[in-house]
Amino acid sequence: MSAEIASAEDVRPPRRKPESLTKLKRAARKLFVERGYHATRPQDIAREAGLGHGTFYLHYPDKRACFLAFVEDARAELDGYVQARISPEQSLEDMIAHSLHAIFEYSATHPGVLGAAMTDEAVIDAEGAQATPLLQRWGRDWANVVRKSAAQGRSVDFYDADVVGQAILGAIHQAASEGQRSGRDPEVVVRNLTRFLVRALKP
Repeated sequence: MSAEIASAEDVRPPRRKPESLTKLKRAARKLFVERGYHATRPQDIAREAGLGHGTFYLHYPDKRACFLAFVEDARAELDGYVQARISPEQSLEDMIAHSLHAIFEYSATHPGVLGAAMTDEAVIDAEGAQATPLLQRWGRDWANVVRKSAAQGRSVDFYDADVVGQAILGAIHQAASEGQRSGRDPEVVVRNLTRFLVRALKP
């Protein structure tokens, strides 16, 4: 009988370790969105995750590192939304429209996440170097879109792509903020932004 019990214990799957990092990320996301970066402390994140204060420092050296991880997760999630909706075969107009739809959809289904993530201009990493603002990185992404589109002959090639990429991102950010503030239908905002950008970029 004891041999049978021992045998059963041998084949029993090992008990899973607590997914502390996942819990911390979920808690940090919630608090950064609700309170903002400065009002959130590492002990608050650990408490929200149901973990001991020391567990936080097993995964992150400080709050800044935790916040930058949150920013990267948000950026990757939004990029996934966009990439799932665009393809190389699309026209410039369709690519812009679908990208804007993805951004608005992500913002609606993840309320407050982009707003919280875009506060990283004031965050300094553990080495003391200024972290690159999320808006600036998205501007670089749009610059690459402009550069690639020009190389394919789908948009004019006389712009400085880096400058235009930042301008596009600024237009999206400001138009989205104004649209939300004034209660405009997101479809109206997307349609107007798409027409504006296509007219500016198309040969």
